[in-house]
Amino acid sequence: MGIPSPFVYWAQTDKSVSLKIDLRNVLKPDISVCDNNIKFAAQGVGAHGDSQYEFNLDLFSSIKPNNDGNATTVRIFDNRVEVVLQKSKPTWWPRLTAQPQKPAWLKINFDLWKSDDGHDSEEETRDVMLDYPGMYDKLQKEEMGYRKEDVKKVYLVIYNLCQLIGFVYILCVMAIRYIKLDYDSVADTYQHVGSAMKFLQLMMFLEVMHPLFGYTKGGVLVPFLQVSGRAFVLFAMIDAEPRMQTKPVVFYLFLMWSIIEVIRYPYYIMQLYKKEIYILTWLRYTMWIPLYPLGIVCEATVILRNIPYFEETQRFTIAMPNEWNFTFHMPSMLKMYLLILACPGLYFVMTHMYKLRKIKLKPKIVIKKCK
Repeated sequence: MGIPSPFVYWAQTDKSVSLKIDLRNVLKPDISVCDNNIKFAAQGVGAHGDSQYEFNLDLFSSIKPNNDGNATTVRIFDNRVEVVLQKSKPTWWPRLTAQPQKPAWLKINFDLWKSDDGHDSEEETRDVMLDYPGMYDKLQKEEMGYRKEDVKKVYLVIYNLCQLIGFVYILCVMAIRYIKLDYDSVADTYQHVGSAMKFLQLMMFLEVMHPLFGYTKGGVLVPFLQVSGRAFVLFAMIDAEPRMQTKPVVFYLFLMWSIIEVIRYPYYIMQLYKKEIYILTWLRYTMWIPLYPLGIVCEATVILRNIPYFEETQRFTIAMPNEWNFTFHMPSMLKMYLLILACPGLYFVMTHMYKLRKIKLKPKIVIKKCK
């Protein structure tokens, strides 16, 4: 079996050709641009899963060489790679490829498509679609699908904005109380912001559902583990044990969680609008280096302090005999959970975030020149 080709969506103006390569998690693509040819190879996640992808296109006409200023530009996003090629002469190409046969993986980027004089006359639309029979009709039939995509985007923006406002509120309340009362405010942290934190945490379970319903791309396992782990600490360890609610560690735990989220949610909003703010991206994939370990240390401290409390109260413990003939000892489970959280859990989260950081904060792309 040969190396698969990714889906490539193309559009043009009279001066340039744009290619949108449908690959996720691309780190260092190997791109070679010649007079009328482009070669692409990269490791990424596409229609065939996580694999090596490549394609080779002979273009309809010549393009400007790489050494001619910014003749070729490449931008890498979370879910795609965009390449813009400058035509040697301003002219309208009847098709992208030199050969009349179109590869199955080459599609039209309808979002960027314009007719040759910037108007959408019926005759020009038919001319554009000669090499892609049926594609325009299919697009019209899927008009409602595009409207649904807009609704999804609005929903995601509202969700991320509401979560951002919620965590900013928690930080502001904690900061104002600390300024007024100094360290005396720490013991009452849960009393003043605990309800808000519980509501926001329950809302975060929607982030586990988003990939399942196609609202976002990505896996389900990692967000499920992160959200459910936080929920366990918040509801089972803090909310269920009043003596833990007044401990200083709750203040520091809420502080770590909130700082992480007031960086994460603005980043997601910018991604929905396809805006790249480097300082925000840098913060999103750098601040986790100190914050994640500190947060896990706080969570582990909460669990460790709770073990004697649960030994005393026997809360959540199921003793024999009972009708299910089953026994469960909560303090023992907490000890095992603590071992998993402190070692494999921390390693798993840090490794996952390190891989994402390498992808997001990638070095400058070098486009190979023709020999």
